[in-house]
Parts: sequence; C-alpha cells; structure tokens
Amino acid sequence: MAVISMKQLLEAGVHFGHQTRRWNPKMAQYIFTER
Repeated sequence: MAVISMKQLLEAGVHFGHQTRRWNPKMAQYIFTER
C-alpha cells in the first residue's frame, strides 16, 4: 500500500469533519488519523 501524505488527502478533498467520539468502531481500519 502506498504511503499517503496529508497534502495528498487535502488535494483529494478528504472529509475531516467528524469528531473522534462519533467514529463507528467498524470504520477504524479506514481512519487515517485524528485531529
């Protein structure tokens, strides 16, 4: 798997709006980082 930079995520329009306490535990494998 390729290493993805924060710059690439921002350029791709990744959504960063959800608060960590609202994460669905089943989505943990898809979450890159937390704010």
